[in-house]
Amino acid sequence: MTTRTQARPLFAATLTPHRSLNRRGFRIVTALAAVLASIPGMVFFSLGAWPVIGFMGLDVLLIWWALSTSMKDGQRYEEVILWPDQLELRQVSARGKEQILRFNPFFVKLVIDRDINERTTALHLRTSDSDTEIGVFLNPDDKASFAKVFGTALKKARN
Repeated sequence: MTTRTQARPLFAATLTPHRSLNRRGFRIVTALAAVLASIPGMVFFSLGAWPVIGFMGLDVLLIWWALSTSMKDGQRYEEVILWPDQLELRQVSARGKEQILRFNPFFVKLVIDRDINERTTALHLRTSDSDTEIGVFLNPDDKASFAKVFGTALKKARN
């Protein structure tokens, strides 16, 4: 067993995208869209405009596809672990593809991009030869909160 697994990191965080719609809500929204699309579909069918039913079905299918894609995208995450001698960034995509990046905490800089209203728009881990954006899926308030806590931990690691 290595020392790293026995010791506690200086900082550890898991960043996940916020999704307010769970599986049950997904089913409810899709069913509601199907019911609401069937009402005008029946009216148009009774008037002889039967091709409208296909377009209404296509609308429901597109709503289902958009929500499914959003739900799958919500499965991605990032783990940021700061050790005294190393910063480890593990990025896992929605498909499960994993990328692990390691930085020396003495040579990495947390760069915060802000817009004209001073809202945090992006967070970067920058070294002399690379620039990696972290927390892409976070909202501006969460980015600012994470930057404050992580920036403090990174400064402590350098001392």
